[in-house]
Amino acid sequence: MNFDLLIRNGVVAFPWGEVAADVGVQGGIIAAIGTNLGNAEQIFDAAHLTVLPGIIDPHVHFRDGGLGGIKGVEDMASGTLGAVLGGVTSVFDMPNTEPAATSAETVARKHDYISGQAYCDVGIYVGGTKENIVELAALEVMPGVCGIKIFAGSSTGNLMVEDDEHIGMIMRAGRRRISFHSEDEYRLQARKSRFSCGDPYASHAQWRDVECAYLGTRRITALARKTGRPAHILHVSTAEEFAFLRDHKALMSVEVLLNHLVQSAPDTYDRLGPYGVMNPPVRDERHRLAAWAAVADGTVDTLASDHAPHAAAAKERPWPDCASGMTGVQTLLPMMLEQVAQGNLSLSRLTSLMADGPARVYGAVNKGRIAAGYDADFSIVDLRARRRIEKSWIASQCGWTPFEGVVCTGWPVATIVRGQMVMRDGAVAGAPTGRPVLFRS
Repeated sequence: MNFDLLIRNGVVAFPWGEVAADVGVQGGIIAAIGTNLGNAEQIFDAAHLTVLPGIIDPHVHFRDGGLGGIKGVEDMASGTLGAVLGGVTSVFDMPNTEPAATSAETVARKHDYISGQAYCDVGIYVGGTKENIVELAALEVMPGVCGIKIFAGSSTGNLMVEDDEHIGMIMRAGRRRISFHSEDEYRLQARKSRFSCGDPYASHAQWRDVECAYLGTRRITALARKTGRPAHILHVSTAEEFAFLRDHKALMSVEVLLNHLVQSAPDTYDRLGPYGVMNPPVRDERHRLAAWAAVADGTVDTLASDHAPHAAAAKERPWPDCASGMTGVQTLLPMMLEQVAQGNLSLSRLTSLMADGPARVYGAVNKGRIAAGYDADFSIVDLRARRRIEKSWIASQCGWTPFEGVVCTGWPVATIVRGQMVMRDGAVAGAPTGRPVLFRS
């Protein structure tokens, strides 16, 4: 055959292990896998490199609903540029943008805006609110939509649904899996008076305590069982939640963040101060070890960055007025390759969490695997390369990373999206060619 692109001499990461093989691409689709496949217009020599299925970050906040994002913080172009520099081929973007993705009009605007702005492919979350419940069944099957997102704990604007009555109504509106930020708002508000402005940044983990997350997750699981609606609990952070969700996998799926695997309190607050504040918070070593145990036993379905950029001035305010969230889409894959190098997980488990898992949980069509007929999305990495994460490498407009100075063994050297080489050896060439992801409805 004569291919558009032929990846030769690499080691290809399949679910069953790593195999030396060539991959031929035609029309943006994987056309053949094997040896001696033929010729191609473009040949990529992957000798000494590993070809991963295209990495998906299923939880990012790019701040851009189609009006240009937040200047100095993020927009669709800068966010997806960081993604492809970090080896990520698809992202699923949260609804708390400007404007928020909560109506047919705002979702369609964001969908149409992706082409020409995004360097990688993009899925769109719809924000569930108390006001749009009757529309959600239609909104969740619009083109490019990966699902509904509910903030059951404090968020911005009207993007919060804290009570069981309205959450239950939302869970009866439609049928696709719903994603939840599951901190319990009532407990948050009841405990707020215990703390004062200017308290140590580590107070964040005391206020948004274990019970706050555990109670929220128990409530949502009960509603999922009552309504029969599958739910995805985002950024699970406590040992108690992992143990509980392990017994409710029939309807519940689980996301863990890189932060909750590699950061722990009090060290993160001591080193990073306000730059270590996020929701739910970085917790102590007991919970970090529980997160790794949940990765090891299969409880965790997806791994994400929760990339949440803020301007330095907003981050550096006294607690609790400092902005919550850390950047992460660009550093997600290098940091996890370092975990592979350390022996904390296998490469096949990494790809199950960061490619196949997101595609399966959200129903992304032809994403997440290296298989004939699938989109030709590849994250090509050098498992032997050692590189330090530098602030100067970060593409996010906010210009900072909580992982500055960390040395990673394993580094992305090429990002290919639907057969197009969008990053090679740290350089991104050409105009943005990302598209909305297609999902099963």
